[in-house]
Amino acid sequence: MARRFWEIADPALALLVHAVVGGTPAYRREFTLGDAPRNREDFGPWVIRNVLNPGRPLFREGRFLLAEEPELRDTALYHGVLSAIAAGNHTRGGIANYLGRKSTDLGHALVVLEDIGMICREPDAFHGKRSAYRITEPILNFYHAIMRPEWTDLERPGLAAQVWGRSQAAFRSKVLGPQVEHLARLWTRWHAAPETVGGRVARVASGVLPDPANRTGHELDVVAFARADDGREMITSIGEAKSGDVVGRAHLERLERARGLLLARDERATPETRLLLFSAAGFTPQLEEIARGRADVRLVGLDGLYEGS
Repeated sequence: MARRFWEIADPALALLVHAVVGGTPAYRREFTLGDAPRNREDFGPWVIRNVLNPGRPLFREGRFLLAEEPELRDTALYHGVLSAIAAGNHTRGGIANYLGRKSTDLGHALVVLEDIGMICREPDAFHGKRSAYRITEPILNFYHAIMRPEWTDLERPGLAAQVWGRSQAAFRSKVLGPQVEHLARLWTRWHAAPETVGGRVARVASGVLPDPANRTGHELDVVAFARADDGREMITSIGEAKSGDVVGRAHLERLERARGLLLARDERATPETRLLLFSAAGFTPQLEEIARGRADVRLVGLDGLYEGS
């Protein structure tokens, strides 16, 4: 991860850097000339001087990645699809509405982007016929979420700091938030101890759990599945991940309600299904006290995400 690759000791700073540039080796040396942010206060200036700077290679990397692919002839369409996903439209219908096109018109573009590894299609944990599309390369997501909407201003000298200043809400919701959710799924699948997440995890997904009584749905960032001895699939844990919110009791109560809904409608869930709460901003003392007294609740901060447990 970025913490080791960029030689960054602070997990919070490593998360910020990884959300922008991921782990591509060339970005560490050739593209930034070895420039790494010194601390969290230097992160914004680092973005301005390396990513939003027309004189640095990272400035046009989001465009070049598509231009270098011979399969992508109608680059405007592919940029449009990526922009739609970066804006939070993860279903085919949502992407089509964002672009003002028919859903059937996007089939080929989505398949091509998936084939070349720029997006992935993740099945919904509770609805086999539904899928969410996500951008796999952080710099592509950053480009389409932050840079492309501001491209005219970014090309003018001296406006990068202004663009970055007014893009903070978009950065938190469209770049940092999805990154924390992705890291939470990776941690649950590959780094968490079986006793922490209720068993040996075979797959992890996200999904929307219907709540008919309240006429809503609960978005679960983490749904972990394991295989029982008889081959049946079991839901060992469900979780929520937050990048900027201090997570408290209300978040736990929401997960408890989700588990109750699962018990009523999904035979794969059990009363022992664990509740995982991830936060890059920490937890309230009240929630930490509750978690210490409950074996079914696990709090995972940034240190835990990086170290595993």
